[in-house]
Amino acid sequence: MAAVAATLVVAGCSAEEAGEPVPAPNHYLSLGDSLTVGVQPDERGRGRETSEGYTDVLYRSLKDTDSSLRHERMGCGGEDTTTFVGGGIPGCDDRYEEGAQLDQAEEFLREHGDAVDLVTLTIGGNNFTGCVEGVHEEALGIDGISVDEACVADGLERLETEVPVIAERLVDAADPSTRIVGMTYYNPFLALALLEDPDASGETSLSARTVEILDQVNASLTASYEAAGIDVADVDAAFDGSDTEVPADSASGMPVNLQRICDLTWMCDTARGPDIHTNLAGAQAIADVFQARIR
Repeated sequence: MAAVAATLVVAGCSAEEAGEPVPAPNHYLSLGDSLTVGVQPDERGRGRETSEGYTDVLYRSLKDTDSSLRHERMGCGGEDTTTFVGGGIPGCDDRYEEGAQLDQAEEFLREHGDAVDLVTLTIGGNNFTGCVEGVHEEALGIDGISVDEACVADGLERLETEVPVIAERLVDAADPSTRIVGMTYYNPFLALALLEDPDASGETSLSARTVEILDQVNASLTASYEAAGIDVADVDAAFDGSDTEVPADSASGMPVNLQRICDLTWMCDTARGPDIHTNLAGAQAIADVFQARIR
């Protein structure tokens, strides 16, 4: 068979033209928010979709071992758990003939059955990104940044009630052979520590408060995914989110977790930032976590 295939290639004749069956393609379906569609700040700091998201990096790696694999890129910037289930973002709703992203994903999974090898899911972060106010105001300083606790409480409530629905519906729509992997989130707001007075004492700092919030977010996501039988890619661990040690050889004097945020996102970039999204190195880091979890 290998000799026959080689002869067909040399002759410039495809397997389909030769009457041989062409294998059906396998699919990788990526779902979620702006991280899944590679949103990056441009030279003016405006977010735009690129092919440098973690899903693109992961797809290129997976395609090396399965040349038939196709990437169905279904994510949309701005999606939170509520809009993922029910729609409501005009720029996103226009993409989904079935209504909302979850409806579209269910239709795709049912239509393609066991030809869907992998689903990755990144949702929930936008329940909270708007709860930290004033980060993007120029020359504002730490005194002008605050955490809206009512927004946090609402975001957590929606996370705890809607992620189990999302997980259950995806599992029900998918073929039993399809691998579904959700992720935890890194904490871009660790970068607030760069604006804070290191000698201040008393009340919890803003950066420390965001750590508390993210711990709740990731615990909720992990519990919901595992309850539905969905695997979890622990991205926060890969970003060393809990490592507050300052290495002895650190040139910046930053703790490990803050250095990772500066290295892997646009939060510390003075030209395009602060921006919560990963740069290409960060996208590679997230893709590596998924790759390891898949293996």
